[in-house]
Amino acid sequence: MASAEAVAALVEAGGAHVPRLMERLEVRLGELAASHGDVLGEHAGATIAAGGKRLRPLLVFLAAGPEPRDEEGVLRAAIAVELIHSATLVHDDVLDGAALRRGRPTVVAAAGRAMATATGDLLFSRAFAELARSGDPEAIRMLSDASSALAEGELMQRADAWDVAVTRERYLARCDLKTARLFEAACRLGALGGAGFPEELGEFGRRIGLAFQLLDDVLDVSGPAERTGKHRGTDLLDGTVTLPLILAREESVELARLDLRSVRTPAAAEAVCEAIAASGVLDEARAQALAMVADAKTGLPDLADAQRAALELVADGVVDRFA
Repeated sequence: MASAEAVAALVEAGGAHVPRLMERLEVRLGELAASHGDVLGEHAGATIAAGGKRLRPLLVFLAAGPEPRDEEGVLRAAIAVELIHSATLVHDDVLDGAALRRGRPTVVAAAGRAMATATGDLLFSRAFAELARSGDPEAIRMLSDASSALAEGELMQRADAWDVAVTRERYLARCDLKTARLFEAACRLGALGGAGFPEELGEFGRRIGLAFQLLDDVLDVSGPAERTGKHRGTDLLDGTVTLPLILAREESVELARLDLRSVRTPAAAEAVCEAIAASGVLDEARAQALAMVADAKTGLPDLADAQRAALELVADGVVDRFA
């Protein structure tokens, strides 16, 4: 989302049930973080608090519609989705040795690998414990499938590290697994406890999730750090090949010859980012993401006007965040 104000507008547009459920979400997340002792609770709470604008649980609530059939189940699903998202951020930071997450010190930087790993494990386990309270095996299966996809996508990213020959197709498959599947699960879970259309709303979530990741990768190249909360070119320093570099290598002889392992400092990453931007491919990458958002909106099912409008605002917000 572009700003806290934009998210507030989305919450209001979703109907009277959304602000109420978002408030309950925050209360429950805080309770869960505090329920496992001072040390783990401190780090879990900090991770949850730094979790951004709650886009994924918002999707659960909006997909459920204005009169959810099972409001408690929808709330538990939203909590579980946000906990999974938070857990993956902690584990990603452990693997990457990241110092900052949205401008704040990461758990691994503040407390070390062991504490960060335990914090991520706690968040994962609490997610499924929360969802299990609904007693719905289909909901658990949906979240389990998304979690398995996240792990598979992470393994793919590690296998592809430093490999500049990664294709567009493999890159998109990785983004689908690592990001889009959890967006899909959020919408499916909301639909399951709400007005229906799990297939169509799941596909909507998957498309905007993929667009979100593409645009996030563009932002890693375009920066600036004060907007992203991390150094420009962090993906390059991690050896992660993203769409901007893939496209730029097709346009630039210099980048086609790049050995990614030679990019070892923030200054070197900044220079490569400048070269990628100079190749003119960032607009092409943005255009691909915009097309995905347009397809997502076109594919929405026959919903009530207010629900459709709120979901379209979410899709537009994915783009506006990077405008």
